[in-house]
Formats: sequence, structure tokens, C-alpha cells
Amino acid sequence: MLHRNKKDSDVHRGKWNGLGGKIEPGETPEQCIIREVLEESGLTIRSPRMHGVLTFPDFKPGEDWYAFVFTASEFSGNLTNSPEGTLAWVDTDKVTDLNLWEGDHIFIKWLNQDRFFSGRFCYKNQQLTDHSVVFHG
Repeated sequence: MLHRNKKDSDVHRGKWNGLGGKIEPGETPEQCIIREVLEESGLTIRSPRMHGVLTFPDFKPGEDWYAFVFTASEFSGNLTNSPEGTLAWVDTDKVTDLNLWEGDHIFIKWLNQDRFFSGRFCYKNQQLTDHSVVFHG
């Protein structure tokens, strides 16, 4: 997990997030997560598994954000310092004890289900105001 504590202007400042970032032109979501994890952690993941897609309408003024949610259990390399924050290995059953976005507490539970999800999380002033989900499969 990544504790976002290095950039004062970071919308996620003080929160814990999984690794990831913006898709570059021409990239697939899988290529993006492999690149982002390497850039942020020094680890090369293999066989990332996509669990779902999250939509965050107007997360920043005038910006809808979309997140492809992956897990990966196969990796190589050595953990490095991240320019985004402090990295820490966190036991799966302890992740929801961290300072997460409110919606993260909801969708993290969906990772244990064997079905794809499409979730929508609405925030106003960094507070969750509404959410919904559709499961597939």
C-alpha cells in the first residue's frame, strides 16, 4: 500500500491507496498497471487480474475519474522509495484499518468475490455522498 504523504498538493494527501495512475496514450489498462507499479515501487508484477472498474464523477472539479481495479500476487524486484509517498506491506486483513477513502472500504470487499464489478462513487468535498454497483458473472 502507498501512504500518500510526500506532495502537499496531492488530492490523496494523508490517505493510503493501492498503486496505480493515469493511462498513457496507446496503453491498455494492464500495461498501465504494470508500468505504474514498477515506477512507484520498483516491483515488476506479472499476470495482473482485473476485478472491476470504478467511476468517480466530478472527483476533481470538471474531472470524472475512472479506475481499473487489479490485484497481482506474482512479482519480482526489490521495493524502492516511491516519489508518491511511503510504501508499506500491509496484511490483507489490515488494509481497511488504514486511513482510506470512504468508498475504498466498500469496494475492497468486492475483491473477494468471483465476479466483475462496475462501481460508481460520488464525493463532494472529499466526503462520500452516494455509491452504486453492478456485478457481472
